[in-house]
Amino acid sequence: MLKATLRSFLAHKGRLLLSALAVVLSVAFVAGSLIFSDTLGRTFDRLFASTAADVTVRPQEGLAEAVPSGTTATLPAALAGRVADVEGVAAAHVDAEVENLTVVDDENESVSPTTGAPTIGTNWYPTERSPVELTSGHAPRGPGQALLDSETADRADVRIGDTLTVVAPPGSFRVEVVGIVTFTTTNPGAALLFVDTPTAQTKLLGDAKAATGISVEAADGVSDELLKRRVADALGPDAYEYRTAAEQAESDVEQLGGFLDVIKYVMLGFAGVAVLVGVFLIVNTFSMLIAQRTRELGLLRALGADRRQVRRSVLTEALLLGVAGSTLGLAAGIALAAGLIGLMNAIGMNISSAEMVIGWATPVAAYVVGIGVTFVAAYLPARRAAAVSPMAALADAEIAGVGRPLRTRAVVGGVVGAAGVAALAGCAAATETGSAASLLGLGVLLTLVATVIAGPLLVRPVIRVLGAAFPALFGPVGRMSQRNALRNPRRTGATAAALMVGLALVGGMSVASASMTESFDRQIDKTLGADFIVQNGGFMPFPREVTDRVRETPGAGLVVRSRFAPVAVRLPDGDRVETSAVGYDPRLDEVADIRYAQGDTAAALAAGHLAMDADFAREHGVRLGGTVPVEFQGGRTAELTVGALTDMESAEGFGTQGGLFLGLGTLQRYAPGGQDSALYVNAAPGTADDELRADLERTLDPYPQVQVRDIADYKKLVHDQIAVLLYLVYALLGLAIVIAVLGVVNTLALSVVERTREIGLLRAIGLSRRQLRRMIRLESVVIAVFGAVLGLALGLVWGVCMQQVLALQGMTALAVPWGTVVAVVVGAAVVGVVAALLPALRASRMNVLAAVAHE
Repeated sequence: MLKATLRSFLAHKGRLLLSALAVVLSVAFVAGSLIFSDTLGRTFDRLFASTAADVTVRPQEGLAEAVPSGTTATLPAALAGRVADVEGVAAAHVDAEVENLTVVDDENESVSPTTGAPTIGTNWYPTERSPVELTSGHAPRGPGQALLDSETADRADVRIGDTLTVVAPPGSFRVEVVGIVTFTTTNPGAALLFVDTPTAQTKLLGDAKAATGISVEAADGVSDELLKRRVADALGPDAYEYRTAAEQAESDVEQLGGFLDVIKYVMLGFAGVAVLVGVFLIVNTFSMLIAQRTRELGLLRALGADRRQVRRSVLTEALLLGVAGSTLGLAAGIALAAGLIGLMNAIGMNISSAEMVIGWATPVAAYVVGIGVTFVAAYLPARRAAAVSPMAALADAEIAGVGRPLRTRAVVGGVVGAAGVAALAGCAAATETGSAASLLGLGVLLTLVATVIAGPLLVRPVIRVLGAAFPALFGPVGRMSQRNALRNPRRTGATAAALMVGLALVGGMSVASASMTESFDRQIDKTLGADFIVQNGGFMPFPREVTDRVRETPGAGLVVRSRFAPVAVRLPDGDRVETSAVGYDPRLDEVADIRYAQGDTAAALAAGHLAMDADFAREHGVRLGGTVPVEFQGGRTAELTVGALTDMESAEGFGTQGGLFLGLGTLQRYAPGGQDSALYVNAAPGTADDELRADLERTLDPYPQVQVRDIADYKKLVHDQIAVLLYLVYALLGLAIVIAVLGVVNTLALSVVERTREIGLLRAIGLSRRQLRRMIRLESVVIAVFGAVLGLALGLVWGVCMQQVLALQGMTALAVPWGTVVAVVVGAAVVGVVAALLPALRASRMNVLAAVAHE
């Protein structure tokens, strides 16, 4: 049996190759994601471990900033002197560092990375652990000199002697580049600007007595832990954060972990889609091969092979396929990881492919996924093969050709489908986001399974409709193509299911994204009344001088500032909620339309008051006129009065969790040092909008980090942010289509072999090669369009339910992107044509006499 199995596998190696490609793609994404994330993790572990000081003193960690406020936590720089006197300290250095600076050249072009990585300004003091070394020029001497890293200098074409403008929180200042530094370790992608310590304190932090931390070097023979305890005893154990080099490195890795996890999970999502779609391909391939080997299997049974041996034989073929596909997939995963590392290097990071990490878990995961997929997919065909009776060797029978009745599928599919529909109905009726999302996930899973199970039941009615025009358009060839697609509903359903999965995902996400876009458009039109909005695309804050320049712009009338700050609110029900509050200038009503359940804007922005979302207040037992303790950054606290309760939808863009906003005067009192995040600008009387826009753009030319937007521009910004998610879905669709094309090619190729004699007879009675190719192409097209119709129908239902979940978050508009739907159906037809090219060519080249004589 083993010898027969090996011969059978090698005899069908060409047919199994396409199935192996599905395994290869699945394994490649699993292995590639693990290798890439492990390599990045190891690289940054080494970077942080090699550059962290023996002991670091930092301000106490405050509230997490969901939205950047522009504040920089500091401590007294004089602490460095006290730390230097501690026993075991070799040196103590003041750190003065600010992230997300804007640095521009003489042409007002930003030199910051285009990847979104920050531009960091810090003070220059070289040590053995510095991540950079001075390779040309000299160290900065005085307030007008700076160093720039070599990668940023090369990218922005900056040379020694050039002048740059640094837009820092306290204000802008100009520096001459007097030296270039080069990374000695991995460059995390950031741009680095170094100035001397007094300049960093006064120009970057705005306080000559402030520092962002103290870096401590241990004397020989003093451990980091011992030095940490001594420094903490000297300054006060609870006064600041104290970390050893290992603890600081671990903290830095944790902060980076979210970014690495996103990359890993996105790639594993691709692997999941490849696995899911690949299962359909492998099931179909094994089912058709077993159908074509009915006689062979029957002879094996007649010669004494029992059912267990036959089943084991098929599963052995699956094992061989899984091992081969996993091995190739692991190699492809290594290549994929190398390509991703090359991409990261191209955008400014310095990661060596020679340091690629391939841990033991990677090959284990690769082979578990690859072999597991093939075993799961081949199990049902293997059971079907074991059911072949010895008598089948005497008859020209095909166990998958006639097949068992579809009653079982109808019953199981109906039960699972009913459960899925009930879950989706529950999602639509739910009033809480959490329960609605859970029911949505359950409903999506059950309806997908039900559609896959019951798909063959839909083949005949749907394909009769889809191919109804074929006889009239293409005559007998069209009629035969339609009947060929109807011949085996199970096979057609399984082939179309691979395409259906990807298109269902796209359909659902397209409806959700279109609904989000439409909801935001409506709410922006309803809420925002300013002529222009000045802000950073990523909601990053900007210095006060930008606000001052905007106010001084000719034609600018009312300017209302917006500023975020992290807060923690203790509520009457005992909950402590960390969120962000927004501060506004008093004349907010003139640039925005805010609806209130109780109170008004004047009460909300009054000194010592705040506004809160009415639903949030009801949930936590807050009443109008009541007071709530609010904790601000730096440990400041205040008892603020609830002056107004808003009746706003979250899509309208005011506030964050809880919808908290307050007067800018109150915010500045308890959270000083923040920066504005947006300016709402109205034109002065007699000034045209176009004229004001041109003046604002001239004013803001030296500040490339901020842009002037009208309502249409603001909508486009929102659209672009939503589109990022949609692009990921389209990438998943592309992967699903690649595997689905392989499935259609495999099905048609095996079908051509199966119908060799039939094709020979058709050719013998006058069917031309061109007509034969057209028949196979039309069959492929109708199968692909059938999959598209099922997928889109399912996806539209999912999309409507997704919109119901979004509606609970204030995004109430429902929009169906019909253009996308039509494009997908047309694209499916094109996929069908492409998938049929090789099988149709092969069929047309058959020798007529040999085909007629084929058994």
